[in-house]
Amino acid sequence: MIKIAKFGGSSVADAKHFRQIKKIVDADPSRRFVVVSACGRRYKSDAKVTDLLYLVAAHVRYHVSCDDLLEDIGKRYFDIAEELGLNYPIHEEFAAFAEQARAGELTTEELVSRGEYFTAQLMAEYLGLPFLDAADVVAFHHDGSLSMTRTHALIQERGIPGGFVMPGFYGATREGQIKLLDRGGGDISGSILAKCLDADLYENWTDVSGFLSADPRIVEHPQPIGRITYQEMRELSYMGASVLHEEAVFPVMEAGIPIAVKNTNRPLDPGTIISDREDFVSDEPIITGVTGKRNFVAVHIFKDHMSNEVGYLRRVLSIFERYRVSIEHIPSGIDSFAVVVQGSDVKDSLWSIVADIKTEATPDSIKVVDNLALISTVGRNMIGRPGVSGSLFAALGQEGISIRMIAQGSDEINIIVGVRDDDFERAIRAIYRAFSDGDHLLELSDLKRAEEEARAEAAVLANR
Repeated sequence: MIKIAKFGGSSVADAKHFRQIKKIVDADPSRRFVVVSACGRRYKSDAKVTDLLYLVAAHVRYHVSCDDLLEDIGKRYFDIAEELGLNYPIHEEFAAFAEQARAGELTTEELVSRGEYFTAQLMAEYLGLPFLDAADVVAFHHDGSLSMTRTHALIQERGIPGGFVMPGFYGATREGQIKLLDRGGGDISGSILAKCLDADLYENWTDVSGFLSADPRIVEHPQPIGRITYQEMRELSYMGASVLHEEAVFPVMEAGIPIAVKNTNRPLDPGTIISDREDFVSDEPIITGVTGKRNFVAVHIFKDHMSNEVGYLRRVLSIFERYRVSIEHIPSGIDSFAVVVQGSDVKDSLWSIVADIKTEATPDSIKVVDNLALISTVGRNMIGRPGVSGSLFAALGQEGISIRMIAQGSDEINIIVGVRDDDFERAIRAIYRAFSDGDHLLELSDLKRAEEEARAEAAVLANR
């Protein structure tokens, strides 16, 4: 069995966490392929090494001294090596890197990638595994896009069958130019490696025990999610649940490899399993989770007999495309529809877009609604279940929360409602309570029992 174990920045923050990782890796002989991020925060007010390296790059670009920053970064690695008794020549290697950085000889991507590089070098020695440089196996095209075909071939050719430690977040072109993945790209690196090695499981180790069914800053003691599908995870991640980089799902989803999200500090916690299993289990919750985002804008467009006018919607959407604005949702009626976008995407262009719509689409009226929050209730077990939407809307009504927009995906695994920004947290709590008994989310068995009780009560009333 092959497990890819990816450890995030918080999991490699210091020597104490290195020791914890060694216990986790040594506990399971299947964990012989390890991917690491750069050292993260050791405490709340601490800085991530990656953020510090971006600052170094900015200082170099503007010809400002970065000596203090480089000294702080180097000390992070020196302390780990010293405390763990490692032989890797980190002082010499880091000094050579720092000299190149000060001289402006490194691109920003080369400079920032050294956070993962040095972390992986130290981790490889500590775990007793070979080091495999991501620049040698994670292949990029010159335009910065990933080449999965070449990456697969290189990992098969250069990967060490017995296991290795690989830095995440970066790779290189054929010419050896370092390229970075998106922030959070270490998750993607682990996913890529899992696909290329045809792994049985991709373990993503972080500082939380998997996904929670709601934000604990909003809902008190939300229930952990034991099992979730790739599609549900994508929905929750996109709408704000930021445990795992959403792009990390695609390589393993295509290969049918499950993901286990685990807590480095509490390795015995069950965590969350993400897979393509969509079967229904009676002891699973009706909903999987509730999450959302603030700061959306809805542009409402009204035109009499719009449904009879071919191409009208396309003309309006082409205007948003011209301004390179991504569309979130398009709730519609017979003679009206709304285009919902993220406020940050139109902060400099909203009124220009509105003016173009008036000129080119000649609607009868346009109304802009800002300060809109979208809340997504997600769950594969909602499909085909009567009463779910009714419970959700009733819960918001009882709280006196006005629903500004309703949308549901064609796959029926999510219900999205728009509310005022000011009602955001109150709405999430109300929806969560609607599907909770106070301590746990209601399960399918609870719904079935309630349906049976309702049928029995109806039968009694009918016989009177």
